[in-house]
Amino acid sequence: MSAVVRTVQVTNRRGLHARASAKFVTLASEQPTEVRVAKGQDAHDDTVTGTSIMGLMMLGAAMGDHITISATGDGADSAVGALVALVEAKFGED
Repeated sequence: MSAVVRTVQVTNRRGLHARASAKFVTLASEQPTEVRVAKGQDAHDDTVTGTSIMGLMMLGAAMGDHITISATGDGADSAVGALVALVEAKFGED
């Protein structure tokens, strides 16, 4: 089974701070598949689970940085799509 991988630019002013990370984790936790996140445009970099607020914050993704979101298995396409949409919507901020 191949992974669904998408890269998205963080455009909210504060980046992946606590509140944005919490929104991401809430949505990722609702998905039927494991979600992984990496800072940068290469999904082979060090990844963290999309269900860890601390892990996401440790990526240090600031405004203008890219993150790569990946998932494998049933529901992977819709999971990644929903998470990309959240990031593109600036986590409901700004």
